[in-house]
Amino acid sequence: MILLDSDEKAEIELDLLLEAIYRLYQHDFRGYARSSLRRSVARAQIALRCATITDLLDRIVHDRDSFTETLRHLTIQVSDLFRDPAYFRRLRETVAPHLATYPSLRFWVAGCGTGEEAYSIAILLHEEGLLERSLVYATDIDKESMAIAQAGAYELFRMGGFAENYRGSGGRAALSDYFIPRGSYATIAPFLKQRILFCDHSLATDAAFAEMHLISCRNVLIYFDRALQDRAIGLFRESLCARGFIGLGPNESLAFSRHASSLEILSADEHIYRVK
Repeated sequence: MILLDSDEKAEIELDLLLEAIYRLYQHDFRGYARSSLRRSVARAQIALRCATITDLLDRIVHDRDSFTETLRHLTIQVSDLFRDPAYFRRLRETVAPHLATYPSLRFWVAGCGTGEEAYSIAILLHEEGLLERSLVYATDIDKESMAIAQAGAYELFRMGGFAENYRGSGGRAALSDYFIPRGSYATIAPFLKQRILFCDHSLATDAAFAEMHLISCRNVLIYFDRALQDRAIGLFRESLCARGFIGLGPNESLAFSRHASSLEILSADEHIYRVK
């Protein structure tokens, strides 16, 4: 008889939970980094008052609402408009002039969460005179977050931070020009919304898009293990047009990817790459 310690038992419980989520709800977290998953599952246990992972497993197997709550904790949504302003400044100053040479443009914001990054890119494209020939695909696996993104309504108290980021990114107007005040919220202007298509897409299980000029996937890959990171980067590489661009988060890199040889570094500081 093999005796397992508590950590080994917890890993088995976690494996069973992830397998159940995949088989019941077709969301595949099996390739996510274990340390991040353990923290997310612990938050879900607290929210659903489950003493063990097995208790949480029982809840999600028999109650879809419990899965929806668990999914909210597994898909970490932390963002701001123009988060990391230097990244958007580099897009504006270095990438946008290349994009201006194309008659039509397609962009993919992967892991869009509640929409702030997609709207940031739309604002940038508008100010660079590119929005009218652009279509932005914004994808995520969390339907609740995408519903917030599609509404494009953010609390007024966040606008000060948004505006500071916008100025740091090289913004050329007043950020308030892109919002309509409604009660305690500010809603994105319709002309920006109409250039963005929000849709469900999993980097773990779904296929590539086609002929993208820029893919921005920031602070998503850090939650994946190496194999899933490689799968996602492969999707991006397959989706990009010739000489297309990829932008990653500040703690993400293509250095150890098997796809690294097909991409060149455009900005090491801001983690922007270009197809060779």
